Amino acid sequence: MKNSFVLFAALALSTQVFAAAAPAPALSQETLEDIAKHETIAAAHRTAAQCLREGRPDAVCEGALLQACKGVAIGKFCGMKH
Repeated sequence: MKNSFVLFAALALSTQVFAAAAPAPALSQETLEDIAKHETIAAAHRTAAQCLREGRPDAVCEGALLQACKGVAIGKFCGMKH
């Protein structure tokens, strides 16, 4: 029983190693652009969170969020447009 468990664990771990070593697939230009948009939006949301954490009014932080997301996202809360 112990041997079966050890064998199973070793097999599971080796599968993880090979999966991690596999090269990443080539990404299309559209995918790269989506990644950049998501990163821009994430940075804007982090900045808005910090603004709120500092005790500033919602209107001020949301205004900055809207400015940071202009042309990249839509809506009052900077949602991704697809």
